[in-house]
Amino acid sequence: ADQDLQVNPKPLEVHGGEVPFDMSVVLPPKMLPSGKVYTINTIYQYGDQEVQVGSIEFAAGDFPNSSSSTSRKSESFSFPYQDGMNPGTLYVEGVASDPQSGKSKTSARMAVAEGLVMTSSFAKAVTFATYADHGYNDKEELIPTNIDFYFPQGVSRLSPSLSIDGTSNRTKSNNLAAFVAEKNVTRSVTITGTHSPEGPERVNSSLAQNRAKEIEDFYRKQMSRYDYKGMADSIKFILKPVVEDWSGLKTALTGYDGFDQSVKDQILRVVNGSGSFEEKEDELHKMSQYNELLTKVYPGLRTAKTEILTVKPKKSNANIAVLSKQVVNGSVKADTLSSAELMFSATLTPSVDEKIAIYKVATKTGMWQAHNNLGAAYLQKAKSADGGDKTQLVQDAMTQLEIAANKSESAIVSANMASAYIMQGNMDQASEALTAAEGANDFNAARGNVRGMQGGVQLMNSDYEDAKASFVSATKSETVTFDSGLASLLAGDYDEAKNTLKDVVSSETLGAQANYLIAVASARTLR
Repeated sequence: ADQDLQVNPKPLEVHGGEVPFDMSVVLPPKMLPSGKVYTINTIYQYGDQEVQVGSIEFAAGDFPNSSSSTSRKSESFSFPYQDGMNPGTLYVEGVASDPQSGKSKTSARMAVAEGLVMTSSFAKAVTFATYADHGYNDKEELIPTNIDFYFPQGVSRLSPSLSIDGTSNRTKSNNLAAFVAEKNVTRSVTITGTHSPEGPERVNSSLAQNRAKEIEDFYRKQMSRYDYKGMADSIKFILKPVVEDWSGLKTALTGYDGFDQSVKDQILRVVNGSGSFEEKEDELHKMSQYNELLTKVYPGLRTAKTEILTVKPKKSNANIAVLSKQVVNGSVKADTLSSAELMFSATLTPSVDEKIAIYKVATKTGMWQAHNNLGAAYLQKAKSADGGDKTQLVQDAMTQLEIAANKSESAIVSANMASAYIMQGNMDQASEALTAAEGANDFNAARGNVRGMQGGVQLMNSDYEDAKASFVSATKSETVTFDSGLASLLAGDYDEAKNTLKDVVSSETLGAQANYLIAVASARTLR
């Protein structure tokens, strides 16, 4: 009775489905006579049932000075938690025995810890439905159309018959006129006017500007011809005269086969060397290859390079949504929408059932993304289902996810499989799926969801510090925030727990529990 017995924690706490605790015992001098054994049994009793947890045994032979000094021993114990164990009491009983005679005497049971702290049972399963990208861009996209016009030496007037690149200016003008006639939605027309380096081109400082202006005037004339009206005001014309610049010549030399590399290097040494633009041109004029440079290379530098940015034609989101419903009900052909448009249409409806119907049609393409997203939609619906309905939805999801996994080793698919396993209560397989997601090439596409589910699994496994680390980079949700605060509480970071949990105190589903845990954290801070 004079023994000093300590239990930690007190009361006992449930962690990860187990009830772990430490027990230390100090026996006073003379309580352990020579040749005797003293055993302390631990028993957890609840209702009319009890669990034999374990024992601490003191053998006199192990403590030769027990007659004059205290005898100390500590052990760690754990027993699995089962429903109905709270409330309950941890008891100890002492058994003094004589191994030689076989006689023993058992003391009355003594309560050493009352009840179970169930704080860890507040942990919520973290699951996400992770959708693969549909591959459709519903934002405005611009399509460039490029036409290069060429000019005779020293002038800014188009010569219809001039053909430097194999197509005459006349043909290009006709093509541009036909393009304008189509009335494509146009955002900008950028015209870069250039000149070649020799004297007749160089001395006319406005030549590059005038060449660009020549094409602008032609374009505007065609808009008037085809009755653009207010459309013309929305088109931005950008004229970019390039004067005394060697970059065009450098580019042209790269593609010209008439000079060997040594000649090209000689030209580039001049161009990249010191001196003014005019001095460099004079140096080139002295080269034996200058006449070929003048007749074969320079004509391609007298240009008005035209880039027209038009808006890529697309269906409106409203039109896609309507057509998607028609594709699903079979009133229009499936190819009315592209696979990307069909997949995108599922994002336009908040109805999970409509998403499921759309993705079912999309799976006919055989794309792994379609099977994955159908599985994800089943998981999303399962989150709000119960009983047999939930079980069936999770199984339906697994069927689609297994098909997707056979088609692609994607982190997105693995993340969804982990979510399904968590819903089934299979944490070991969930952990394996999350590890597979981490190792996939597209991990970044599912990183936040994976980290959130990892944190949830770690919390339920009592790995509180690991859970806290995972939640830091998790996709944010009320459940993640709640579990993050709970992990901090169970790890003993009470201030951090309170600061985190206060973000969900107004939640309809988690607010009451968050306020309770904040009160628990405050109470433990004062202990």
